[in-house]
Amino acid sequence: MAAASEPQSGDAESGGLVDNGNMQFNEESIRKGFVRKVYGILTVQLVVTMGFIALFVFCQPIKQYAIRNDWLYILALVLTIILVIVLACCEDVRRKFPVNLILLGLFTLCESYMLGSISARFDTDAVFMAIGVTVFIVFALTLFAMQTKIDFTYLSGILFVLLIALILFGLLCAIVQNRFATLAYACLGALLFSVYLVVDTQMMLGGKHKYSLSPEEYVFAALNLYLDIVNIFLFILMIIQGARG
Repeated sequence: MAAASEPQSGDAESGGLVDNGNMQFNEESIRKGFVRKVYGILTVQLVVTMGFIALFVFCQPIKQYAIRNDWLYILALVLTIILVIVLACCEDVRRKFPVNLILLGLFTLCESYMLGSISARFDTDAVFMAIGVTVFIVFALTLFAMQTKIDFTYLSGILFVLLIALILFGLLCAIVQNRFATLAYACLGALLFSVYLVVDTQMMLGGKHKYSLSPEEYVFAALNLYLDIVNIFLFILMIIQGARG
């Protein structure tokens, strides 16, 4: 390490200067490229998912087939869980091109099938109302995350604890089968993942926030944002359907 530091000292003494402004510009350029890549991947994911939802909602043969064949939903769920674990826990895998994009693509297809299958069981107008509300919420929260001076990345640990509590509450609601408890669960879920969206957006943007993602983690960043948006949509859909009784 000493040998590595000596040339720096020699350069400084001989008048060699480091252009901090240029270095900062390079870092900002890398970060902007990272953000563009993440949103590009996310856009493709959401377009594919919207296509699946529209197909399952409007095409009656596919809709009825999905409703009758729950085993396909269960298979997609199992594959989704496995792929999320691999992408979240195996850093080398999610950074290795093109394996990372292939796995993310498989995850998106499985998740899209699940969302299409779920949407097939809800009223069509409720599904598209939920999509509209989700688009508005995501757009508003993304702008907020980009503009606010408040650093929400500090909340990542607290949010994880709240997520575990939400899962346990969801299991309780599944057992109790109470309409108001389910509605409360959906409201809390939508709120929690709205905050998650702000946190994940700020972690992607980097800058002055305490925690940020490496530019190599574009697949992980897209995965996080996609899951936030998907969960917001599902909870909004539950709220709309639950409010109708």
